[in-house]
Amino acid sequence: MIDMFSKILDRTSEYLAHRKGLLPLAGIGFILLNLVVVSFLPADWYIVHSNLLLHLGLVMAIFGLVLAWAL
Repeated sequence: MIDMFSKILDRTSEYLAHRKGLLPLAGIGFILLNLVVVSFLPADWYIVHSNLLLHLGLVMAIFGLVLAWAL
């Protein structure tokens, strides 16, 4: 189990090392998707009420920037 996780982590880090802006770009995409979802869906839906995509996009963008800086 740990060996499989190690291989997946190694492949992911190798993939992201060459594409440093992918995670921040995906995070910005989630933030923009949140804007669209909030604009068009009813306000009583959980995804609109909690701004789930906004928070997920913000965490992904910050994690991507920190990871790009480290790699």
